[in-house]
Amino acid sequence: MSIDAVLSRIDDQLPEATDRLLELLRIPSISTDPAYAEHCQSAADWLVKDLQSLGIKAEKRPTPGHPMVVGHVEGPGPHLLFYGHYDVQPVDPLDLWESDPFDPQLEDTPNGRVIRGRGSSDDKGQLMTFVEACRAWKEVNGTLPCSITFFFEGEEESGSPSLTPFMEENADELRADLALICDTGLFQSKTPAIVTMLRGMLSEEFTITGPRVDLHSGFFGGLAMNPIRVMSKVLADLHDDKGRVTIPGFYDGIPELTDEVRQQWDGLGFDWQSFLGGVGLSKPAGESDRTPLEMIWSRPTAEVNGIWGGYTGDGFKTVLPAQAHAKISFRLVEGQDPLKLREAFRAFVQSRLPEDCSVDFKGHGASPASIMDNTDPAFEAARQALSDEWPEPAAFVGCGGSIPIAGHFGTILGMNAMLVGFGKDDDAIHSPNEKYDLESFHKGTRSWARILHRLTQDA
Repeated sequence: MSIDAVLSRIDDQLPEATDRLLELLRIPSISTDPAYAEHCQSAADWLVKDLQSLGIKAEKRPTPGHPMVVGHVEGPGPHLLFYGHYDVQPVDPLDLWESDPFDPQLEDTPNGRVIRGRGSSDDKGQLMTFVEACRAWKEVNGTLPCSITFFFEGEEESGSPSLTPFMEENADELRADLALICDTGLFQSKTPAIVTMLRGMLSEEFTITGPRVDLHSGFFGGLAMNPIRVMSKVLADLHDDKGRVTIPGFYDGIPELTDEVRQQWDGLGFDWQSFLGGVGLSKPAGESDRTPLEMIWSRPTAEVNGIWGGYTGDGFKTVLPAQAHAKISFRLVEGQDPLKLREAFRAFVQSRLPEDCSVDFKGHGASPASIMDNTDPAFEAARQALSDEWPEPAAFVGCGGSIPIAGHFGTILGMNAMLVGFGKDDDAIHSPNEKYDLESFHKGTRSWARILHRLTQDA
């Protein structure tokens, strides 16, 4: 089966495909705000109708929150599941947008033509690259190349509270040979990438209490223990002079990169000077014996996200505070158990408390890292397909962030997941003036067609 006719169809139908995306982007499906609940329903209805137009058995499925969209088509060969989300972030601050976030437009910029609007990159534009690839395939061949399950949620931007229960209740229906996720991007905006590792997350808030009430620093300063002083010592002790986290057992069980992955990463030519320079920094601050890419992709972190206590208003108040507070997040990698690390962190804090201080902890979530098995032949097939489409050869990469759905496919459905996306570093996702390059939409659609071809050509 030739792929050339499908790619030509994608090229010819780009204006119509873009119009469909613009139509979907006009629906303000903000999942976090109850005022937009009806719009989330409308976005789900729009996707159901669009999938049905391709002959896919699709329906809107209720949840305690916003609905899921599930569609199925049967075919030969492997069974693939494609996941995306139709909900979007709030648009605040609205006054920083240069145009109406829900009146998307094609816009010419110095770097090429872009689709400007909320959700254009995260994740409606990315979601539609796969749908449009399937549309072109169906129009050329009359059928899709294999069995495909379409699985779209409407709560990704609000923590996905309905996702895990829905997957558990419908596991037999959703289970497939491989999950495909389009919610990532190109490496340094030019190199096609398949994400094979995602860091997990452990979030902790804690409060150190000293005196019963705030004290006058003139009367009690020097004699009474100051909780902020204790807090400062605890936080300073989290890292040594080489940037390593000092919590006992923190690095136990963490594997080293394989030579193949290390060589691929070295070959990417990561410009860390520009990466840091873009935010006003100049020197890596993590583990001194690790490369910058290792630090943000395959090494764990401990970061202080907030500290407060005492008087922080205008002017000055000479108070010795009764309490000090901090929020800490840990990005976790393969081999780390978030619940064991929570216990280790809390013991680390408690061991540093003087007699007159106590501590209270509040957990804010704990999820392990997600590691995808790139020894699956489908991964190399997809890498070759991406390399055929883009000027730069594709690479297996890591991701410093966390995308819980990838891990859920493994833990709940027993499936491997492949993350492929076409966003760029300057897409401003979650920010004002979000955009998606028309090139990313076009070549992303062509990329999925090539991946489908590679994964099914021997079927």
